[in-house]
Amino acid sequence: MTNNDILKKLRVALKLRDDDIVKILELVDFRISKSELGAFFRKEDHPKYMECGDQILRNFLNGLVIHLRGPMPKKQDKSKQKKSND
Repeated sequence: MTNNDILKKLRVALKLRDDDIVKILELVDFRISKSELGAFFRKEDHPKYMECGDQILRNFLNGLVIHLRGPMPKKQDKSKQKKSND
């Protein structure tokens, strides 16, 4: 199974549109246009087909975690925690 297949299956399973995927990638500061994204969803024999690289899929998955769970809460410094416990 290729990265393109994984991206396609997640798109269908989560009912995501191209706009949604672009916004999810922006959550991790990864910019991509809708036309570049569309190239991943084309058939392999299409002239404008583009292979989805590991970096794009990794960033999409990281952005998806933020999209579904929300951003991670800020960690407090240990020095501040000790002062509040005293």
